[in-house]
Amino acid sequence: MTTSGRGVLVTGGSRGVGAATARAFAERGDRVVVHYRGAEDRAREVLGSLPGEGHAMLQADLSDPEETRRLAEQAAEALGRIDVLVNNAALFLDPAGGGSRRGDHRITDVDYDSWVSAWQTTLATNLLGPANLTFCIARHMMEVAPAEGMPVGRVVNVGSRGAYRGEPDVPAYGASKAGLHAFGQSMAVALAPHGISVVSIAPGFIATDMAATLLDGPTGDAIRGQSPYGRVATPEEVAAALVTLAEPGAEWASGAVVDFNGASYLR
Repeated sequence: MTTSGRGVLVTGGSRGVGAATARAFAERGDRVVVHYRGAEDRAREVLGSLPGEGHAMLQADLSDPEETRRLAEQAAEALGRIDVLVNNAALFLDPAGGGSRRGDHRITDVDYDSWVSAWQTTLATNLLGPANLTFCIARHMMEVAPAEGMPVGRVVNVGSRGAYRGEPDVPAYGASKAGLHAFGQSMAVALAPHGISVVSIAPGFIATDMAATLLDGPTGDAIRGQSPYGRVATPEEVAAALVTLAEPGAEWASGAVVDFNGASYLR
């Protein structure tokens, strides 16, 4: 393992925004741990595409507190020190299969058991997972001294525009992201005295595999038309914003929730 660059842990790094973010940090000269839950082959492809040395890939189910703690410990061991945590991993699907598409769980369309399953599973991954991982990584940042002249730490959360505009088809997803935004603001206040900044980004639609069915289907034009640019974001655009918000000089953005939706939704 080399000691150059910062140590960066990117959750959900096997595809989409996570993969683009891992590459963006590596291109900056940082060392990256690519986290994945089940897509080992895709994570390995991402790992092999990263420029530089000192990278690693680690598996964990973030809905499991013990696996989350293990991920933090193994990432710290792989990197020597974790300087940046990107809480990107999120679940958009209901594994119980409730709803008609994409794991929808609209309150008027699903039975009670599917509703409960969607909420429990989504919140466990999208809110409790980042909260538990942030606890572990923030403690590590405070205990292990950073390189000379570097900030103690940066935490960047990937939220969603859906936290503000509502997600009637997937309400657990929207609520989990609203909770993540609020959690980030609480942590910004709690961790600032220790030199750790926490900021969140709230993207709109992104051209990822997860959104491909919608974007390539009959609703695609309407989705692109939500933005006056007539398109959706690319994973690389979101990744560039995440890297910028994690820069050593970006401390004063701590506590912010940055809208990143191409003016498709204005608060």
